[in-house]
Amino acid sequence: MNVKNILDLTSAHAIRYLESVNSRPIATTASLEELRSRLTKPLPDGPMASESVINELIQDAEGGILGSTSSRFFGWVMGGTLPVALAADWLTSTWDQNGASNVASPAEAVVEEVCGDWAKQLLGIPSSASFAFVTGCQGAHTTAFAAARHKLLKDRGWNVEENGLSQAPQLRILTTENRHDSIIRAVRLLGIGSQAIQYVATDTLGRMDATALENILRMSADIPTIISLQAGDLHTGIFDPFAEVCSIAHAYNAWVHVDGAFGLWVATSQKYCHLLNGAENADSWATDGHKWLNLPFDSGFVFVADPSAHRAVFAQNTHYSTPVEELRNQKDWNPEWSRRGRGFTAYAAIRALGHSGIAEMVERCCTLADRLTTGIGNLDGAKMVAKPIINQGMVRFLSTDGDHDRKTDDIIKRIQKKGVAWFGPSTWREMRVMRISVCNWMTTEHDIDETIQSVREAIHEASV
Repeated sequence: MNVKNILDLTSAHAIRYLESVNSRPIATTASLEELRSRLTKPLPDGPMASESVINELIQDAEGGILGSTSSRFFGWVMGGTLPVALAADWLTSTWDQNGASNVASPAEAVVEEVCGDWAKQLLGIPSSASFAFVTGCQGAHTTAFAAARHKLLKDRGWNVEENGLSQAPQLRILTTENRHDSIIRAVRLLGIGSQAIQYVATDTLGRMDATALENILRMSADIPTIISLQAGDLHTGIFDPFAEVCSIAHAYNAWVHVDGAFGLWVATSQKYCHLLNGAENADSWATDGHKWLNLPFDSGFVFVADPSAHRAVFAQNTHYSTPVEELRNQKDWNPEWSRRGRGFTAYAAIRALGHSGIAEMVERCCTLADRLTTGIGNLDGAKMVAKPIINQGMVRFLSTDGDHDRKTDDIIKRIQKKGVAWFGPSTWREMRVMRISVCNWMTTEHDIDETIQSVREAIHEASV
């Protein structure tokens, strides 16, 4: 196998794809049957030329790649990938380091130290907090809740890492119905159980009601409790009242976790950072890199105010791998043992953008989200359901027969089929809506104009 030939071939395809991503249909065009017929092949008996493998993979996957890196993809909170982050990701795979150990990858270990410090400065998190680079917010919630579980049960005389949960005090999760579903999965993974989740009432804006929270805590102060707050609800972008909740929670020795999958990044912006007032008083924080920082996938960050609780969950000595003592050992803070080096892409992106570049990207996305949501909401046959607070909005499409849910789903399918832009449906407060998420570094005013026009055409076509 000629290494240069195979990498040149792959690089050439990658460049062609990236240069054409905004002119290609965003929706997938191949059916499931087509993809299976192309990709399902007999198990090979022997070797095959690497160039042929890559060429066939490119051909067979055609039409099955969703254009989620497009500047007109607004369906979920997924950024594109900054070119510098993509380049660093290629290097990460090329260097092929095990990012779990400072012995296996000292450069990755140092980069994680640097990026952890940079991220805390950018996100307004106390410098004394510990951190870990994880797969995404799902991994971040799980890691943070594991640290919370350790601390809350240790305070009650129970070592969960040694004794398990079978006879431990039952923990409780207090959150709102607006929580992300990854919170539920984290609780299930940790053996706490989804039945331990109790929903707290919200105010008219959908934020956690601090008075209702205090009433719950007062009536059952002895139950070890994790309170999960939102920094940017995925439907409305709402931020919970951090300062008030943290004050109440800590009076009852509860642990406060902030789900800031994308919303934590508004800390970089002078215009929006007030939305996070008081969030620095929480006990743990979770965010994604593949959202507003526009890193490749497999990128999340978790921070814990009590480093001893964080490390107690994961640190484990081994006889065959003695860490470098003066350097942070990554696996002492992470759920995974073997993993890729996640720090290099973050390092490259933060260096390339700087604080001001990240802030500019955040503010630009918020401005474009407002224009897109308002523009669609003002079209005949459409209605704005939620005006963006940051980069999340919602609209709904109206039917003359009153079946607005059906109409909304129908228009979304038509928009997707046209291929100019991509939105996804959701159910919010028992009605079908179209979510609007803007967090791609490439999105421009022109993209917004093209998208609004495509939606206008879809509405018109549905009425003919």
